[in-house]
Amino acid sequence: MGLTSNKVLALAVLSAVALFVLTIVFWPRLARRGWRAVIGRIGLLFMTQVMLFASVGLVANKTFLFYGSWADLFGQEQTEGVVVDHSAGAAGARSLTVVGKQRVAVPGSKQPSVGGQIQRVVVRGDKSRINSPAYVYLPPEYFQAGNEKRTFPASVVLTGYPGNAKSLIKGLKYPTTAHRLAAQGESQPMILVMLRPTVAPPRDTECVDIPKGPQTETFLADDLPKAISGAYRVGEHARNWGVIGNSTGGYCALKLGLHHPDRFAASAGLSPYYKAAEDLTTGNLFHGDQKLRKRANLLWSLDHLPARNSSFLVTSSKKGEGNLKATREFIKKVKPPARVSSIILDSGGHNFTTWKREIAPTLEWMSGRLSAK
Repeated sequence: MGLTSNKVLALAVLSAVALFVLTIVFWPRLARRGWRAVIGRIGLLFMTQVMLFASVGLVANKTFLFYGSWADLFGQEQTEGVVVDHSAGAAGARSLTVVGKQRVAVPGSKQPSVGGQIQRVVVRGDKSRINSPAYVYLPPEYFQAGNEKRTFPASVVLTGYPGNAKSLIKGLKYPTTAHRLAAQGESQPMILVMLRPTVAPPRDTECVDIPKGPQTETFLADDLPKAISGAYRVGEHARNWGVIGNSTGGYCALKLGLHHPDRFAASAGLSPYYKAAEDLTTGNLFHGDQKLRKRANLLWSLDHLPARNSSFLVTSSKKGEGNLKATREFIKKVKPPARVSSIILDSGGHNFTTWKREIAPTLEWMSGRLSAK
């Protein structure tokens, strides 16, 4: 039974209820003196609490999809066979493999020309040597007759850390939101490439190229767009590409847009922070190289890197977020020809509920700054 399955959740809840009932039934016996009665009381109380917390944890994980499997929870690598989809071109077949397809949660989803399609892929980085799973949302227009040669803009969408790419589909509902906005004429049809920035699990690489370690920035800025452009009808110019992320993914999105304006024309950070975290999850990111550490500070980069014709979107809230001061500082530091926009909510915490309120306007903003050709 999978970590996110209803059976596991039901088993945990039933176990918690059963242990609670057993505690009530046997408590009179266990109220006696003696070491056996004491151990019995401790055991029942302990097991009841464990199952209660397990149930709450499973509900939270099922809602927000922090971990997709037991192996993901315990930081174990998964080795899976892949089925090669030869419909892509030669370059795409080498760097990207389609391993599954699923419907979008919209009416008419049986037909890709009506509901679009989500493809699960594995991307192989030629430069970074990193392999990472991802989900690619293709809008209905991609499959419609007469559009066989039409190109589309694309946006990379990143989770926070540790993250689960499924949360971008089920929890934050990026594909269904993009589908709705395009159908209403509020956004142009876009391809979304959804993944977590944790491409070397369980390590949090903060989307940097670690000396003698994972080259995450190279994978996201170079390998990933090339692989997608080689397999799908997406241009290779900066005007064709954007990047969005929340929390750690928000930091990564802004970092990629700031450091790679030749690849991404627009970047949006939802509840981002502005310099790389350094803790037990990251390990030694910079190996004493102060130039790399400064470069990973976005506020420093704005002061020291030449301004380019890039667009940035940052979000925060007056109550509930800890990044408001730094966000306002980021806004002040952006200089022409770069442009900056913001979403500042009156209140909203660092969570899915807040980001859901920001995703639709973010996709509209992104659509207005990307070109299909």
